[in-house]
Amino acid sequence: MTAYTHLLRERVFGDHRIDGRALHYSIHRPAPEPSVVTTPPYLRKGTTRKICTTPFKVLDAPALQDDFYLNLVDWSSNNMLGVGLGNCVYLWSASTSKVTKLCELPGEDGLITSLCWAPRGTMLAVGTKSGEVHLYDTVKQVKIRTLLGHSLRVGTLSWGGHNLASGSRDRTILIRDHRASDVYTSRLTAHKQEVCGLRWSFDDKQLASGGNDNKLLIWSVSSTTPVARFAEHSAAVKALAWSPHQHGLLASGGGTADRCIRFWNTTTQTALSSIDTGSQVCNLTWSKNVNEVVSTHGYSLNQIIVWSYPTMRKLATLTGHTYRVLYLAISPDGQTIVTGAGDETLRFWNIFPQLDRDAQRRPAASRLGANRVAFSNSFTIR
Repeated sequence: MTAYTHLLRERVFGDHRIDGRALHYSIHRPAPEPSVVTTPPYLRKGTTRKICTTPFKVLDAPALQDDFYLNLVDWSSNNMLGVGLGNCVYLWSASTSKVTKLCELPGEDGLITSLCWAPRGTMLAVGTKSGEVHLYDTVKQVKIRTLLGHSLRVGTLSWGGHNLASGSRDRTILIRDHRASDVYTSRLTAHKQEVCGLRWSFDDKQLASGGNDNKLLIWSVSSTTPVARFAEHSAAVKALAWSPHQHGLLASGGGTADRCIRFWNTTTQTALSSIDTGSQVCNLTWSKNVNEVVSTHGYSLNQIIVWSYPTMRKLATLTGHTYRVLYLAISPDGQTIVTGAGDETLRFWNIFPQLDRDAQRRPAASRLGANRVAFSNSFTIR
């Protein structure tokens, strides 16, 4: 959004222009158009499911930034959505639709640049343009502490147990145990440009980092040098997602000059496969309910695509955003995704099925045996 647009909005709406619209329902909602998808046999009913290709809910998100390098939307394990709008952080309860303004930071340096919920779902880490990271108790709605150490904006955050990783435009990654008094426990310095993607593995033992230097690095929790370096991408690597079904299986996505989703075995440090998606890859998330991946895209298609892994067959293509789909989060039950864009909307999509109880109790390897073989080879409704 341009400075002129911000100035115009301030003149028209005044100082409270965001609060009045933040996370309220928009007015118009299009009729759904389902796509029929073949469903794996271990799911609860039948052999097909329908993916609705229009959102079931749209919330207004005024001042949601159109910046590829930021991460401003996250969904907690307690079903609370956190969103950074300008200098403010808002919470939206997916259970009650209640909107809460958590904080408003002062000055230009108080611009929100990243958000990430801690695993238990009540503590929220907030990165800022100044390089500070604030930790909030969202139940009491108070700031717990401020973490220092970065000299430029913090565009990406990721929790691994008690350890919070922060990536900055200053090219460093800081690891901090939020319980300790130290500024940080580790400082990682292998990226040559801004760190724009971070993701801890599900066992919290490996950290994947992507940078504007087009590099994907893998770090061990016990080392300050990368255990693996991948240079196959030809643009910034922001989109990262670990498979919840296969240990050491990582997906990464490249920016406008690359357009590819690539898959890696971080245990053997080898490339597995890749696909050219035709447009900038902004985000990736892996379903925990089925072996499918969602990608969101920017220039030039602004799409959301659901893929079957490992075939990478397109199951559905979702459209509606008029700007790059820069933000993506998934609900704690694994069935719904929310996407955000510079068109200042958040859109909610029902994508994934719910597993039956027997399938949930079964080990992931038994449900996805074929894939194991492949591997080893303020808001408003519109």
